[in-house]
Amino acid sequence: MNMSQKPISDFIEKHYLHFNAASLVDAAKGYNTHLAEGGKMMVTLAGAMSTAELGKSFAEMIRQDKVAIISCTGANLEEDIMNLVAHSHYKRVPNYRDLTPQDEWDLLEQGLNRVTDTCIPEEEAFRRLQSKIFKQWKGAEEAGERFLPHEYMYKMLLSGDLEQYYEIDPANSWMLAAAQKNIPIIVPGWEDSTMGNIFASYCIKGELKPSTMKSGIEYMTFLADWYVKNSEGKGVGFFQIGGGIAGDFPICVVPMLYQDMEMDKIPFWSYFCQISDSTTSYGSYSGAVPNEKITWGKLDMDTPKFIIESDATIVAPLVFAYVLGW
Repeated sequence: MNMSQKPISDFIEKHYLHFNAASLVDAAKGYNTHLAEGGKMMVTLAGAMSTAELGKSFAEMIRQDKVAIISCTGANLEEDIMNLVAHSHYKRVPNYRDLTPQDEWDLLEQGLNRVTDTCIPEEEAFRRLQSKIFKQWKGAEEAGERFLPHEYMYKMLLSGDLEQYYEIDPANSWMLAAAQKNIPIIVPGWEDSTMGNIFASYCIKGELKPSTMKSGIEYMTFLADWYVKNSEGKGVGFFQIGGGIAGDFPICVVPMLYQDMEMDKIPFWSYFCQISDSTTSYGSYSGAVPNEKITWGKLDMDTPKFIIESDATIVAPLVFAYVLGW
């Protein structure tokens, strides 16, 4: 019997020796080395990683200071909280590949919005949050205040308004862990989310003003200030889960500071890893090999670079387990 105190890490080191498996180990070891040498790490979340319950490992990464800043889509921002308050109402559809258009319509009529094999319960998840988040939005507007999207979410979580609805162990909510640590989050394109749509609907009805919500440009200016203050020494690493705007937006802060702000001493990102199964065909940025980023002034020639071409729902928890010594 293996009496190891870190059985997952030991298993990975023994069996993950070649190809993408070896890349996983190299990237995880590089992550640990970066932190051990005093570096900080940004983690970016694309896709539906929150609905995939990444919080079971990612929340502990946050609690153990393995993450300094997060970038995520609006969907990941809200879907972690939806899982927190409506987990029992989610429906799994293992045979999702076999569904007919009628089957899909039937799910819609049940208020179940499908993400691959998992259906988010609209009534219990979205509507359970709506009155609580509107309270935060309206309260800020009446006080003449403006905040970033994630700051409203933090206020809602820390207020305790949702505790009556918790359906999972709150230790498995990465958003709750982030709120408790007050970790900065960048949410580019937040408007492309359910809560963004709900906020827009209140603006159309005249119940809120668009200016009550700070914008994506203000996220970039916030990130620029944060990066300047945190990139000395070992610097800031970039751990990208998936592709899309969650990664594309924040990585550009370096060339912006260097080229547009003419800060010629600004450090490049000092570690880079992407988990992706995208390809480079058709000019895909998400599938571009890390070296392409050198030409854009994002990475240096000697920045440690890793790409793991696989399913992020499999890979990310394993990397986090290794970093955490599980």
